Amino acid sequence: MKEYQKMSESQLQAEYNSLISNYNTFKAKGLSLDMSRGKPGKDQLDLSMGMLDTLSSSDIINSAYGMDARNYGLLDGLVETKKLFADMLEVEPKNIIVGGNSSLNMMYDAVARSMSFGVCGSTPWHKLPKVKFLCPVPGYDRHFAICELFNIEMINIPMTEEGPDMSMVADLVKNDDSIKGIWCVPMYSNPMGITYSDDVVKAFANLKPKAKDFRIYWDNAYCVHHLTNTPDTLLNIYDECEKVGSEDMVFEFASTSKISFSGAGVAALAASEKNLNFIKKLLTIQTIGFDKINQLRHTRFFKNVDTINEHMEKHKAIIAPKFDAVISALDANIAPYDIGSYVKPNGGYFISFNTMSGCAKRVCELCKDAGVVLTGAGATFPYGADPDDSNIRIAPTFPPVDELNTAIELFCYCVKIATLEKLISEKKAA
Repeated sequence: MKEYQKMSESQLQAEYNSLISNYNTFKAKGLSLDMSRGKPGKDQLDLSMGMLDTLSSSDIINSAYGMDARNYGLLDGLVETKKLFADMLEVEPKNIIVGGNSSLNMMYDAVARSMSFGVCGSTPWHKLPKVKFLCPVPGYDRHFAICELFNIEMINIPMTEEGPDMSMVADLVKNDDSIKGIWCVPMYSNPMGITYSDDVVKAFANLKPKAKDFRIYWDNAYCVHHLTNTPDTLLNIYDECEKVGSEDMVFEFASTSKISFSGAGVAALAASEKNLNFIKKLLTIQTIGFDKINQLRHTRFFKNVDTINEHMEKHKAIIAPKFDAVISALDANIAPYDIGSYVKPNGGYFISFNTMSGCAKRVCELCKDAGVVLTGAGATFPYGADPDDSNIRIAPTFPPVDELNTAIELFCYCVKIATLEKLISEKKAA
């Protein structure tokens, strides 16, 4: 099978004409398929339906520690829910605040709180001439959206196979006190599926930021979302920070949103006691408490981390074949032509695909015109600006397998067509 870049102009044109014919057949089907976001499928949500039967009017009143879950109180969460998250994140319960259903909401609040009130007594960020965040790229679009909303300047940090370029991170934070944070998805990163190496985690713990209110926003969203029997492992950032006295530097976030119900899970923040005391002081004004009945529901259903891990095996059985289907299609239809790059992740919710430079937007346009919606090209970069126009985030989890197979088949046609258009144009211009 001949690589496209080795074909003559006439060969490229013949291949293009054939592919356009197949593409038009797809367009005629009137497809309406969505692979734009990392949403659990219905069969995944069904796994947690038993949670709705864990509480009844006769036993809902008291948690295991005698707390009436219906009433005010326990701003930082039920004792047993704090322990569940503490065990999952390998910290002490005293380092946990349990929030509402969304870790994204807790991340938003962390930034908004800093804008209004500073961090542990620092100058409120809105009073500063400039605030900057470091953003490993490609990365999570909603992290970038938070920064953009608050007019925080974003600086791209290239991702390597081990995580962010830590030499670049270290140099930037030690010299610029306007840099107040860095976004991280340390395990099965969104969208690349990379888990940070031990050296990268240790480098984070040993950062010497010029800004005393610099924080690492450690979004550990996929810490139990494995796809293989040989899952990645992630060094505990909080342990590493404690070893060198930098534990105040980390805000770690997690939730059950893709474990139980994406719209009705439970989220948590792990941080040092100094950070949590400052946060709780402000939370007493913001809320009298989060939904403790939902916290109780979750802790009775999951009981402990072992039960969560058993539950995640059921998720894996559903979604691993979907990831395999996407990778198999890319292996068969893209790799032989040397027109894209990708890595099969060991966990998480995404596959990161890189087209030839300048083709990603065109691929997404072709897919949309034929009825398959992808995450917009550029979304994985701050301000939606991918300098190479090459990265596309594929989200395989939501569609049923038959729809997914159709969508990825079309995707491969679109990658080929967009690539051929570019190569033919270059041949003509030469």
